[in-house]
Amino acid sequence: MKEHEILALRDDGFCLVRGALSSAECDVVLDELGDILSAGESGSQGFSAHFARNLLSQSSMIQKRVSRPPFISLAREVLGIDAVPVKGIYFDKNPGSNWVVPWHQDLTIALQERHEVDGYSNWTVKEGAWHVQPPVSVLESQVTLRLHLDDCSEQNGALRVVPGSHRLGRLHHTAEAELREEVGEVLCEARRGDVLVMSPLILHASSKAVQPSHRRIVHIEYSAARLQEPLAWRD
Repeated sequence: MKEHEILALRDDGFCLVRGALSSAECDVVLDELGDILSAGESGSQGFSAHFARNLLSQSSMIQKRVSRPPFISLAREVLGIDAVPVKGIYFDKNPGSNWVVPWHQDLTIALQERHEVDGYSNWTVKEGAWHVQPPVSVLESQVTLRLHLDDCSEQNGALRVVPGSHRLGRLHHTAEAELREEVGEVLCEARRGDVLVMSPLILHASSKAVQPSHRRIVHIEYSAARLQEPLAWRD
């Protein structure tokens, strides 16, 4: 990452790394995704033609890819050498599956098992995996990389963020609305092969596509946090 990108991530909570992958490399990623996405046709839990949760544990090829440059290099420039991928999601906003994502922060992590540990609350199960809200310090030791496998603009539902909101910890809903009014929002348009690097604590949302086309994203969360035993990462 360039110095201005690192500064933007620190101050604003996000930055866009242009051309992290070539178009040909994006095609290879799509090929790697093909086998697990086809599982959606048989009704596999957590999978469909446009969505896959628990991506890393389901695909050794994707796990290996995001554990190598340029992905792991970007994550470790932010978090240090202890950063590892801990969660993966794939989604495709398209003419047959077009949805709204309301304003929110990414406050949950995926773990192998449920254990009652101080500071970890609001346990839920999503597609067979335990999720929980950890202490804010854990989220501050994470970074998310969103690989764009298609061009992404306002027309097909690009992500919108509130700059600087990641520095305010866990936000109450009323504070979210006030912050959006005070600070405003930024549209994160991207080209195929770009990677959006962001804090999980940044306030973000996306609208329905007004001209639906493929908007395929591989969303990978990295962490340098050491979880309190016996808690362990899911992926």
